[in-house]
Amino acid sequence: MQQQEIRQFLKRFFDATQCKTVQDDGNAFTVQLTVDMDKALMNRPFYWHYIEKTRGTPNPQKITFLTDFSNSNESKGEKIHFGSPRLHQIFQLTKKLGGFIRMFEDRPGTVQNHTPLIPWLCMNIKVSYICDRKKDEFHSIGLNLINGKMLDNFHYLLKDTSMPLSMKMPDFAFTFTPLIKPVSGIKRIEQYIRSQLQQEDHTWAMEAKKRWERDEKLLNIFFEEWEEKPEQYEIEKEALREQYEPKISVDCINGGIFYLTKDRFR
Repeated sequence: MQQQEIRQFLKRFFDATQCKTVQDDGNAFTVQLTVDMDKALMNRPFYWHYIEKTRGTPNPQKITFLTDFSNSNESKGEKIHFGSPRLHQIFQLTKKLGGFIRMFEDRPGTVQNHTPLIPWLCMNIKVSYICDRKKDEFHSIGLNLINGKMLDNFHYLLKDTSMPLSMKMPDFAFTFTPLIKPVSGIKRIEQYIRSQLQQEDHTWAMEAKKRWERDEKLLNIFFEEWEEKPEQYEIEKEALREQYEPKISVDCINGGIFYLTKDRFR
C-alpha cells in the first residue's frame, strides 16, 4: 500500500465519519475528530468518563497525519505508513464500523413529484474452499426486498452504474417499507449460496481425500510394527485430518440496505 493510497484511504475514512479536514498542506493534513472518533482513536477513557459524569462540554481532539516524508521538515504530525500501529487501528475500526451500512441513491425529487426508493439487501460473502490447499471466492448478492429479485455481483453493479449514493435520504424522496424482512432476506441469500455450492464440481475435495489416504497409508506403514499404537500415532493421524479434510467456510464480510430507484437495474 503506497503512501498516496494510504492518504486517500484516510481522507475517505474521515469524510465518512464526519471528521472535518481543517488543514491540508499536501504533506500532512489535520482533522477535527468527532466525539465518537475521539473515543475510538485517542485512548482517553478517564477524560470522557469525567465529562460524562460532570456533564461538561466535550472537547474532542484534532489529529495531524504526516503522509509525505520527503518534506518532513516542512510539516509536523504523526507519521503514518503501512506498518504504523495507528493505521492498523483505523483498519480495525473500519472493519467494525463497516459491518453494516444504509445508503440512498442520491436522486432528489421535486415538490410535485417525489422519488420512490426501493430497498435492496446486499450481502458481501467470502466462500473458502479448505483442505491442504485453500481458495477464496467473493460473492456480492443483492436482494430486492419488495419483489424478491436477486442479483449477483451487486457491489460491482453499484460501482459500474456510477450512481451517486448518500448516507442521507435525498430531498423529496420516500422509501418503500420492505415486504421481505431483512432477517428473512438473509436466510434467502444463505439458501441461494448453499444451493450454488451443492451444484458445483467437488473434484477438489475428492482429490484432497486421496492425498489424505495416501499419507495415512504411509503413517500406518511407519507404525505397523507397533502392536499398540503410541500417542504420537494418534497425534499424527489427527494432524493429517486437520490438514486434508475438505470443508467449505462461508463468512459474511459486510452488508447493508440500499434504497434505489425502481428502474436502476432494468
